[in-house]
Amino acid sequence: MDNFEKHIRENTAQFDEHKADRAKLWANISAALEQSEPKVIPLWKRPMLRIAASIVLLLGIASFIGLSVYRGGTTDTQYVSKELLEIDMHYKNLVSYQVQLVRNSPNLSEMDKAEFLSFMDELDAEYETLREEMRNNLDNERVLEAIVANYKKRIELIENLLQQLNDTKKPDEDYGYTL
Repeated sequence: MDNFEKHIRENTAQFDEHKADRAKLWANISAALEQSEPKVIPLWKRPMLRIAASIVLLLGIASFIGLSVYRGGTTDTQYVSKELLEIDMHYKNLVSYQVQLVRNSPNLSEMDKAEFLSFMDELDAEYETLREEMRNNLDNERVLEAIVANYKKRIELIENLLQQLNDTKKPDEDYGYTL
């Protein structure tokens, strides 16, 4: 035993001399509690609320990302639709003008005109198929390239036909001058 324990055992009677008045002690504690302001824990510092807020935030971010991926990015679709609209306007006007030139051409027979216009109708049907694929959002860039190629093919056919018509109109004036 050390000296401190020995001192306490020898003087235990002196320690028992003063007893605490429990009623007086609790009266002081309750008075102090009534005078002090209640301790307020801010709402955002409560641990359960922090965990719940974190879960809600993560779910919100995940749903936002999920919706943007699920939609396939509507801004791209709108951009492609706008681009398709511009391409349509440009090429349709050009093709319709050139088809009208072919229809009004006096150098073509009715059978040649009908054959040419039936081929143009086939290209129109192919164009409608491509346009439907564009609406179904099937690899927009490739479909858009195919639509442009379709229009270019139409224009090329019309230009070749018109070139042939113009070549037949030219008289043989090249042979007029010889030295």
